[in-house]
Amino acid sequence: MKPTLLVLAAGMGSRYGGLKQMDELGPGGESIIDYSVFDAIESGFEKVVFVIRESFSEAFKERFEPRLKGKIKTEYVFQELNDLPEGFSLPEGREKPWGTGHAVLMAKNVINEPFAIINADDFYGREAYQQACDFIAHSSEDNEYAMIGYALKNTLSEHGTVSRGVCETNNHNNLVNLTERTKIGLEGEKIFFYDENSKTELTGNEPVSMNFWAFKPQFFTELETAFKAFLKERGTEMKSEFYFNTVVDNLIKQEKATAKVINTDARWFGVTYKEDKPIVQEKLRSLIQDGIYPEKLW
Repeated sequence: MKPTLLVLAAGMGSRYGGLKQMDELGPGGESIIDYSVFDAIESGFEKVVFVIRESFSEAFKERFEPRLKGKIKTEYVFQELNDLPEGFSLPEGREKPWGTGHAVLMAKNVINEPFAIINADDFYGREAYQQACDFIAHSSEDNEYAMIGYALKNTLSEHGTVSRGVCETNNHNNLVNLTERTKIGLEGEKIFFYDENSKTELTGNEPVSMNFWAFKPQFFTELETAFKAFLKERGTEMKSEFYFNTVVDNLIKQEKATAKVINTDARWFGVTYKEDKPIVQEKLRSLIQDGIYPEKLW
């Protein structure tokens, strides 16, 4: 059974200032999503599922359907604030999305096969898709997951701080701890993560999660159970967020699952801030000049 790619594209890009999921960055008007799906097709993925908002679904489909038709199966699911498990309701005044765990959960009814998750606004490099596909092909356990690990120093922005899941692994390269650092930035040549009252220097070689994971469909059951527990505990807060990688971290600590950290040399880059856009455009031009992509993808 060939894997599915789940693309988290519901974020509104508040720091970026617009719908960066559809921003034209390639010479043929391609967005990062175009390159991601192209790499997924080349690597053996059979279906792509987009998690989007209903408010921009028409524009999104108009953009991608003509390009992808006949090349890969496509499905769309919506992430909306009021889409909650039975027995739970949206607290009055809540405007912030529930987070990546909630976004992934929206796809539970359309994915019944092993799948990989990516962010819509991150460029991961073809090697990463091939590594994810290879893991899925050779992994037989329902509770065996994987994460593509990037060196922290290769994932920073010169234009502001970033949020990263910093990983600790054991001798078998299995994840033992994942710590969400919400504010990591550069000071000259040095890298720090900032807490409320302090800052701690990092080496830059730490493997970090860029939200590229490989899962089995059984993960949806674990995710739903964890989301209900989260809503009971923090559902009335206005800004609480439910991260799927926190669920993985808890499953590992309870010895209910393993997650292989697959270190990759693939190039990662993203558009967190508007100032990142020309840098990304230049990197894409360079990859085209190196013959990795055609001038026009589709």
